[in-house]
Amino acid sequence: MNELIKRAKGIFQQVPQAPTNPTVKKSVEKFSIPDLYTNDVINGSGEEGDQLALDEKLRQAYFWISNTAIISPFYDIEYAGDNEKSFYFGESNVEVSLPSDQSYSSFVLMPLLNLVTRGKCLIVGGPGRGKTATSILMGLLAGYSKEDVMRAIQHGQPQMTISDLLGHPLPSDMVKAESTDDIRIAWRKWLSMRVKIIDEYNRIPTRTQSVLLTVLADNYAEIFDKIYECPEAAWYLTANDDAGGGTYEVIEALKDRIDIVIRAFHFNTRFIEDLQRRIELNFKPEKAISEEIIFSEDEIDQINKEIRSVVIAAPIRKRIEFFCRQFEFFEPASTKLEYMTKDTAKLSGIDMRHLYSKETGKDKVKDLGTQTHNGLSVRKLMTLLTYSKAIAYFRGNKEVELEDVRQVLPFILHDTLNQHLESPFFDQPEYEKFRVDRIVWLRKLFDLSCEEYLSLGMDDEDPMDYFDAQFNSGLENVTLKEIELRLNSIEKQMQKWSSETKLYSYQADDILKLKYYHQRYNNYKRWLLWKK
Repeated sequence: MNELIKRAKGIFQQVPQAPTNPTVKKSVEKFSIPDLYTNDVINGSGEEGDQLALDEKLRQAYFWISNTAIISPFYDIEYAGDNEKSFYFGESNVEVSLPSDQSYSSFVLMPLLNLVTRGKCLIVGGPGRGKTATSILMGLLAGYSKEDVMRAIQHGQPQMTISDLLGHPLPSDMVKAESTDDIRIAWRKWLSMRVKIIDEYNRIPTRTQSVLLTVLADNYAEIFDKIYECPEAAWYLTANDDAGGGTYEVIEALKDRIDIVIRAFHFNTRFIEDLQRRIELNFKPEKAISEEIIFSEDEIDQINKEIRSVVIAAPIRKRIEFFCRQFEFFEPASTKLEYMTKDTAKLSGIDMRHLYSKETGKDKVKDLGTQTHNGLSVRKLMTLLTYSKAIAYFRGNKEVELEDVRQVLPFILHDTLNQHLESPFFDQPEYEKFRVDRIVWLRKLFDLSCEEYLSLGMDDEDPMDYFDAQFNSGLENVTLKEIELRLNSIEKQMQKWSSETKLYSYQADDILKLKYYHQRYNNYKRWLLWKK
C-alpha cells in the first residue's frame, strides 16, 4: 500500500514531456545585446542539444501548475486556430468556443509571465480561491524554499505599521545614538527577495501604503534617512474585493503601479474527485515541485532579455497605437487641442456628466472614447508592449501576433480604464453585461477599435506613414528648399483635415504630431537661414 501511495505521489511531480508545443521550432542562437536592435530574435538559450530552451522550460512550468498543482480547468486565453467550433447555450445564447490552438488559463499563465517580466500582479477573488497559493508557487519556482516564502509574505491588516513592513531601528543604537546617522536599521528580509507577496493589500493603513508604494515603484525602502536598495522583483498582491475595497481604500498611486489584474476562478465541482485524491495522498504542491522547472536568477534574467527581443511589427504596433489614442481626447475640456483631455476635465472638478452632454455631432455609441472616464498612462502602454512580447515568447514565437495583444490587454487595463457607465454604448441590449464584466468589455473594445482601423483603411492609407518616414530619415544635409516643401505638405494635410466637420479622438494625436514636425522643421529652417 505504501509503495502504491509513493508511486501515486510521484505522478504529481511528473513534468510534462517536451516539447509541450510540438508546432514550435526551436532556435539555439545565443542572446546578445545587439539582438535588441535587430530582427534576429532568439527563442531559447543554451548550446545545441545541451540544455532545454528557456521558453520550453517556462511552458513545462505552466503545464505542471495547471495540470497538477492547481485545479484550474479553464481556458479563457483562447487561440482559435483553423478549426474552431462554437456552441450557443440558453436563452441568452452564451457562446462557448472550442479553440483548436493551444489555449491557457489566465489564473496560471499571467502570474507566470509576471514572474519572468518582474511585473506587479494583483490577484482578486473571494477567500479560498487560491490567490495566495498561486503567489507562493511563483516564489518556489524562483528557487526559494517554502519556509523563506511563507516568512516573507506580508499580511495586510489594519494595525500594520511602517516598522512592521520595512524593519526597525536597533534598540541599542536608539539609546546610544547622538544623531540619526548613528542608528542602524534591522531591515525585513522580504525586501531582499526577487518575489514579493503582499496578502490583502487593501487592509493596509493609508500611511503604510505610501511607504509600500516607494518599495514597489522605486525599489528602495527608507527609515531614519537610511536607504535599503531592493533588487528587481516580481510582485504579487492579493485582494478579496474586485472593486479594490477593503479596510482601507487603496491609494491611486499604488493602484497605478500595478501592471496586471487577474481573477481567481471559482472551483468547478466536477473536479471534486481530484480534491479527494489530494486528501488521500496528502498532496501539497509546494512539496512536489520538480527541480526541472525551478528557475535560477540568471535564467529569469535571460528570459527577461529574450522577451524584450521579441518583435512587434509595424502593422501590430499601429493597431495598438490606434486603440490607445481613442480614450484621452475630450473636446469639451478646452478650446486648445493640447488641453482637450479627460485629465483636464477631471482636474477641473466639474461634473463629468455635464461635460459629456456638451459633446455633440458624433455617434456616442460608435465613438469608443465615450466609454471611459480616462486615458492611458505611458506606464500602461509600456506594460502592454511588454506582456504582449511575453505571451508571444511563451508560445514560442519570435514575433507578436494581434491575438497576443488581444488576449493580454484586458488584464493590463482592468483597473486602468474607468468605465463611463452612462455612455449610450452600455445601453445597447447586447452590451449591457459589459458594465459587469470588464475582461470581456475590454476585449470587445479592442475588437471594435481594430474593426474601425480596418474600415478606415489605415494599413494602406495612413497619411502619417509618409510624414513619419520623411522625418525619420533625418535632417542632416536637408536643403532649405526641401524643408519648405515639407512644411508645405504638413500645412496641406492640416487644411484637408480641418475641412472635415467632426474631430475624432484618433485624429487628435495625428494633428499634434504634425504640429510637432512643423515646429522641428521651422527650427531647422531658422538655423539654415542663420548659417547663410
